[in-house]
Amino acid sequence: MVLFRRVLGDVLRDRRLARGMTLREVSAEARVSLGYISEIERGQKEASSELLASLCSALEVPLSSVLHDVSRAVAVEEASVAATPIEVARAKRGDVVASAA
Repeated sequence: MVLFRRVLGDVLRDRRLARGMTLREVSAEARVSLGYISEIERGQKEASSELLASLCSALEVPLSSVLHDVSRAVAVEEASVAATPIEVARAKRGDVVASAA
């Protein structure tokens, strides 16, 4: 099962690291406790829309961009979970795989 909160945490951590920011810096800028941000990044806590907006502001990244990255990562994980071993092998070889639902 794909957990939105885990993928969101991964995206937020990647964005923070790409900017060269520490948890402490994001915490101070977003006015959110360091421990809570850490739990969000590890996928242990859900982020409210207000909190997510504060984190995105602190990271100087549009919320839409973060959500787009999360959406793409979720789609990739869903595809890998739904794929059979044969489909995965064919995809790795570059075969075109079509299915009728």
